[in-house]
Amino acid sequence: MKILLTGGTGFIGARLMPHLRPEHEVTVLSRTPNKVYQRLGHDVHALASLTELENLDEFDAVINLAGEPIADKRWSDAQKQRICQSRWQITEQLVDKIKAGSHPPKVLISGSAVGFYGRQGEALVDEDSLPHQEFSHEVCAKWEQLALAAASEQTRVCLLRTAVVLGKEGGALKKMLPAYRFGLGGPIGSGKQYMSWIHVDDVVSIILFLLEQEQCHGAFNTAAPEPVTNAQFSKTLAKVLNKPHFARVPAWTMRLLLGEMSELLLTGQRVMPVRLQSAGFHFRYPTLEKALKEILATR
Repeated sequence: MKILLTGGTGFIGARLMPHLRPEHEVTVLSRTPNKVYQRLGHDVHALASLTELENLDEFDAVINLAGEPIADKRWSDAQKQRICQSRWQITEQLVDKIKAGSHPPKVLISGSAVGFYGRQGEALVDEDSLPHQEFSHEVCAKWEQLALAAASEQTRVCLLRTAVVLGKEGGALKKMLPAYRFGLGGPIGSGKQYMSWIHVDDVVSIILFLLEQEQCHGAFNTAAPEPVTNAQFSKTLAKVLNKPHFARVPAWTMRLLLGEMSELLLTGQRVMPVRLQSAGFHFRYPTLEKALKEILATR
């Protein structure tokens, strides 16, 4: 396939690239092409702007992973705007280019997140669960709505409602590891809030699976089939690292430090990948301990 990829130098995109390269011709959309060449190599084609193309008819597939990290900074009004526009703007531009052609790509795989559901307590959440109205839902709902506008008889759209992605090179785990390695890791708040997670290699496998499965369209919970509470996650991480587990971060501390953004960490969702499993996808890392042992093994 000829594939257009956004977010190619990010955590998931960079892990996906070695799997796409052997069989597909990949173009990475990036405002800084030199960054693409430095991180991914000079055999990848870099596109600086979509304005260089009239439409996307030359591509068989589009994978849209671009977006400002949602949990990196306190949610000021300006940061909220960056979070929204970094997702909405590029998605809208891609869809406009898809719709401008006469032979558009066969598939658009576009990012979203389990934040679509908002806080859900202990309820099991599948793709049909009703969302709780809050900022994370608003971001994801519009993001998905924009992507779905590309759907037609010629183009199917798959939405990745992604959980917390675990890997050594980036994401939440990279930020958590220093404290846990010093024996200072522990649950956040009550620790009872559910935390849906997924190994980065399973995210890559899901993207490759959806590229090939022509019957797949719509939203897919990109989350491991065994979500855990924050306390269970913390205890398992400490166990895998062979470190003590007695610290706890009070909820008020998180709210003081992070403001509204702390609610992402203090509330959660117990998300199940129902549609992926129904489609025949098998997780390589279905349990947290197996995933963490693989990620943290000495290499």
